[in-house]
Amino acid sequence: MEIQILGAKENNLKNISVSIPRNKLVVITGVSGSGKSSLAFDTIFATAQKEFLESMSSYARQRLPKINPPNVDVIKGLSPAIMIDQRPLARNPRSTVGTVSEIYTYLRLLFSRLSNCGLNASDFSFNNPSGACPTCTGLGIELSPDLDRLIDWERSINDGAILHRTWKVESRYWNIIRAIGLFDLDKPIRDFSKTELDTLLYSAPMQYQNQDAGYIQSFSFEGVVSRLRKRQGDSRGQEGNVYDQSFFSPQICSDCEGSRLNARARSAIVDGKTIVDWVTMEIQYLMPYIDTINDPLAEAILPFISSMLKHLIDVGLGYLTLSRSVATLSGGEAQRVKLARQLGSSLVELIYVLDEPTVGLHPREVDYLSKILRQLVTKGNTVIVVEHERNVMLAADYIIDIGPGAGTFGGQVVAQGTPKEIMRSGSSTGEYLSGVITIQRKDKRRSCSKQLEVRNAKLHNLKNITVHIPTNALTCITGVSGSGKSSLIDVLVSKNPRIVVVDQSPPGSSSRSNPATYTKLLDPIRKLFSDATGQSSSLFTFNSDGACQKCNGLGFVTIDLHFLGSFDQPCEDCGGTGFNEKALRYKYRDKTIADVLDMTIKDASLFFNEPNIKSNLALLQEVGLEYLRLGQPLNTLSGGEAQRIKLVSRLGQRGSTFVLDEPTKGLHFADIDRLLLALNRLVDDGNTVIVVEHNLDVIKNADWVIDLGPEGGEKGGQLLCEGAPESLIMSPLSYTGQYLRDLLNADQ
Repeated sequence: MEIQILGAKENNLKNISVSIPRNKLVVITGVSGSGKSSLAFDTIFATAQKEFLESMSSYARQRLPKINPPNVDVIKGLSPAIMIDQRPLARNPRSTVGTVSEIYTYLRLLFSRLSNCGLNASDFSFNNPSGACPTCTGLGIELSPDLDRLIDWERSINDGAILHRTWKVESRYWNIIRAIGLFDLDKPIRDFSKTELDTLLYSAPMQYQNQDAGYIQSFSFEGVVSRLRKRQGDSRGQEGNVYDQSFFSPQICSDCEGSRLNARARSAIVDGKTIVDWVTMEIQYLMPYIDTINDPLAEAILPFISSMLKHLIDVGLGYLTLSRSVATLSGGEAQRVKLARQLGSSLVELIYVLDEPTVGLHPREVDYLSKILRQLVTKGNTVIVVEHERNVMLAADYIIDIGPGAGTFGGQVVAQGTPKEIMRSGSSTGEYLSGVITIQRKDKRRSCSKQLEVRNAKLHNLKNITVHIPTNALTCITGVSGSGKSSLIDVLVSKNPRIVVVDQSPPGSSSRSNPATYTKLLDPIRKLFSDATGQSSSLFTFNSDGACQKCNGLGFVTIDLHFLGSFDQPCEDCGGTGFNEKALRYKYRDKTIADVLDMTIKDASLFFNEPNIKSNLALLQEVGLEYLRLGQPLNTLSGGEAQRIKLVSRLGQRGSTFVLDEPTKGLHFADIDRLLLALNRLVDDGNTVIVVEHNLDVIKNADWVIDLGPEGGEKGGQLLCEGAPESLIMSPLSYTGQYLRDLLNADQ
C-alpha cells in the first residue's frame, strides 16, 4: 500500500503527484527552498491532521486547533500523523527534560514508595505547593529586584518615580499609595528614610479603610517588590510576567540552590541519594545507577524509567540532566527529546514526519540516529524525513528529490527511488551521493600566525581550557553534542562583545519585511519610480501612501472557516499586491512597483542597470538566493535562507569577527558549496569567521579547527586538538578526526 498524492500545489509545488511507500524510511531532499517542507509538512502532515480532526464530533472540534486546508487535489492511504519538528518543547519555565519525558513523574512515585519519609508523589513535585520551594515557588531561580530599573530616584511618587506601568500616576495602585498617607508624595525617593523605602517596596499586605468620598472603602496595600514577586508565581498572564521580570535580575535560588524543591522533599533518601541527586546526574550516569535499584516496590516503576533513559541516550542526549530546563535546549535537542518519547510508544501504522533530525549531530551520532529511525519503521510505522545528510539518505528505503532549483525554480519531483536509483538519476542530489560531484578542498590555507586567545575557559563543562583562534581566517569549532562548543562561543562573545553573531533566526517576523526592504534595495527602487513619474517615493511602498486600504498593504485578508480553520486569501481590491490603485497606475520601464517586487532576484538583476541595485542583487545571488522574490515575506524563509540573507547584509564589511552556529543547517550539498564561497569571501575581505559545525565538507575547508570532547557533558569540555584539519586525524580521542580521515582519503 502507498500514500498517493495527486495535484499538490501548496506554496511552490508545481501540481505534483507522487506515491510514497508505507512502512518504509523515506527521505525527502532537495536544495533549500525547493519545496521539501511544503510536501512533507504543509501537504502530507497537514492533510492527515485535518482529516483526523474532521472525524471527531463538532463539539470536540471546537476545542481543538484549527488547520488550514492544504492545496492538494487528493491524498489517499493516510493514517494518523505525528510531526517531530524543532520547535521548542514548552515555553513554561517549569518544564524540564524530566517532566516532558515523564521520567520525573515516575521518579516522584518511586521516592514516595521507597524513601519511607511519609511523603506522597505530589510532595516531590516543584509544580505543587506541597513540594515547591517556598522562596522561588518551584522555579529554581529567585528574582532579585533591580531597583535602578524600578525606581527613578530623582523623582517623587507624584512625578512618576515608580517606573512600572502598574503604579503609573493616576493608576489604581498609585491611588492606593496616595490614600494610605504613609509617604510624602512630593519628596524625591532618594530622600526617603530606610523605613519609608522598605515600606514602599517590601511591605506585606496591609488592610485599610477609607471614609473619603470617591474611594473604595476597604482596600489592601502591598510593597511594590512584594507584589511583583507574588505575581511571578501566578501562571495566568505570562506576558505580564515577562514584563515584570524586566525589573528583576534572575539568580539561583538561595534557599533550594536551584533544585526547585522544599526542604522536606530534598531530605528524602533512596539508596543513599536524594531526588535532587538523581535529577542532576547526567542521564548517561543515571541509567546504570537506576539498574542497580532492587526493591519489590519499584518493580512496576523502574522499567519505564530505564526504557526512557535508554531512548534519550540512543538519540544522543546522554549528556543532559533531567533537571535541565527545556527552554535552554536547542531546536535539534528538543526534536530528539520528542523522538525519544515516540520510541516508547506502542502505537503502530502511524506516519512520523521529521524535520532534519540530524541538526546538531556529530557524524558519529548520525549513525545512531539512522538506527533509531529504522526502529520506528520496524515497529510498523512510516517515517518521512526532510533531510540533507548523506548517511541518512543512504540508509533510506526510498528518496524523493525535489527541485531542480528553489522557489519558483523548484517544486517538481526530479527523481525518486531507492538510493541506488537516485545515484543513477542524474539529479544534483544523485551526483553528490554517487561522488560524481564533490565539494572540493581548497588548495592553500591562510596563515594562522595572528591569533585571538581565550584563556582558562570554565563555563559549564569546559575544563579550564585555553584555545587560540586565528584572525583573518576561517575557523571551525567541532566536537560531539554537548562537548562544550556553544559554551566556548559564549565565553568568546562575552570577552569580545563586538563579535557579530549570525544565526538562523528569522531576520524579520513581520509579513511586511522582505528581501527588498531588508537589504535596503527598496529605497533606490522607489527613487527610480519617483524620478520617472514625478510622484513621491512614499507612494511606492505598501507601508505608506501606496497601501491598499482594504488589506492595509498586506496583500491578503484572513478568512475564518470556523471548524475548518482559517486561511489567507489574496485581497480582491489589490489583487494580492498590497498596493492601491494610484500606486499601480505609475510605471518604470513598463513595470509597476508590484511587478518589480514579484520578480525573482535573478530576474531583477537582468532588469535593473543601476550599479547600486545590481551590486546588492549580485550578493544575494552569490549566496544562492537568486530564486527568492524581492517581495517575498521574510517570515516564510527557512533557517538557512534567513542566515544567508543576514550574511548578505554583512558582505563588504572589513575587520569584523563573525560567529555562525551550524550554518549548514537546512542546506543541500550544492548550497554548502555556495555557503563556503560566501564565508571565504568574508575572510578575503579582511574579516575573521568562526563556525560551530559538524559538516565534514566545511571542516576540511577550514584554515583552523578547534576540536572539543571527547564525549558530551561531564566527559567533554577538553581541548583535543587545535590546528589544521589534517591534525585532527592524529588525535586518538577525536571522533571528528576519525570521520574526517575517511573523507580526506575518499577525496584523494
